[in-house]
Formats: sequence, C-alpha cells, structure tokens
Amino acid sequence: MEEGALMAIRVLIADDHTVVREGLRMFLRLDTDLEVVGEAADGAEALRLARQLRPDVVLMDLLMPVMDGIAATSALRQELPETEVLALTSVLEDETVVSAIRAGAIGYVLKDTRAETLCQAIKAAAAGQVQLSPQATARLMQAVSAPEHPGSLTARETEVLRLLAQGDANKQIAQHLHITENTVRTHVSTILHKLGVQSRTQATLYALSSGLVANGTNKRIGC
Repeated sequence: MEEGALMAIRVLIADDHTVVREGLRMFLRLDTDLEVVGEAADGAEALRLARQLRPDVVLMDLLMPVMDGIAATSALRQELPETEVLALTSVLEDETVVSAIRAGAIGYVLKDTRAETLCQAIKAAAAGQVQLSPQATARLMQAVSAPEHPGSLTARETEVLRLLAQGDANKQIAQHLHITENTVRTHVSTILHKLGVQSRTQATLYALSSGLVANGTNKRIGC
C-alpha cells in the first residue's frame, strides 16, 4: 500500500476446508480495513493467486494437498517478498511452527483465535510488525539457526533491525528515524538479503541471538 493511501489491506485466504475459508471470510469482512481478494484450496493455488492478486497478507493453512502451506510460503516469500504470510495452524506444534518460520512466515495464528485478534494480527503483519510471545521466541531461537555468514550491516541498517526486533511497525520505525516508510521497507529488504533470511521474524531471531536487542523486548498483540 502506498503511504498515506486509505486502502484496505488485501488478504488472500488459503485453506483446504471450505467451511474454514467461509468462516474466515465472514469474520474479515466485518472489518472495513481488510479486503478478502481471493481464496485458495491448496498451496499451489495460493501461490498462483498470490502472483495474480498481489495481496498484502496471505493467511496460509500449513496442512493442504497438492502443495502444503510450508512449501507455498517458501516459494511465495522468494517470489513476492512484499507479501507477508501468517501461518494458520490448528495445533501449536513446535515442528510445524518452526517450519513455517523457517519458510518465511512473519508469524502464526491458531484457527480458534478470536476474530478481533485475528484482524489485529493481519494488520500488524501488513505493517511489518513482528510479534512473538516470550515462549515462542525461546523455542524458535533454539530451533531456527542463525545465518552462518551474515553480511555486514550499516549503522542505519543495524538501527532499523534493532527497532524491527523490538516489535516496531514500519510506520513507527520511519517516525523514529525520520525517514519514509518506503525507505524503511528498502532497508528491511537489504537486511534480509544480507542476512540470507526470508522474513522479518528470522531477522528478529538473529538480532536476539546476536545480542543486538535483549530477549523479551519484542512486543506482542496476542496471535
């Protein structure tokens, strides 16, 4: 979305259960800040529709036929880095969540999450805000390996990464550093490239493991 434009956040729903898609669509339509632009019944269709529709956020079920959500997330993040992925999961299992984060998801939500919390998580993802509970952070830091040979970050990139890891959204980072949101997004893209990671969440985990920010400083909305 362009800065200053009052446009709804474009959401693509990917789940192989029709009733789940219908329920999500119904909930999301109640929020005028969100617009459901498409639905997919498997990972391959999600990837195809994402290429066509260019959503801001994809709600990605992890267990789907043809192509599962983890593979689809990995492919989508490589092809469409401006699109964020929120993993949808029925059960909070370590292996599944870790795989989703490794693939490039910015976060995850349980399917029984309250509608208001889900909408809030989507908005945060669209704003580039990383949200992890302390428990999830500890678990992911152990399971998601840090980059072996990260590129050297400039002082400004380091500051952007520090604010990102603290849970600040693009707009907050821009205000703090007196730069535009587009410039923030450019810095984040460069940071991900230099670190060799697919998502802001992976960059956050790197910042925490390297001591750039203290563990427990990441803000959380509750997804």
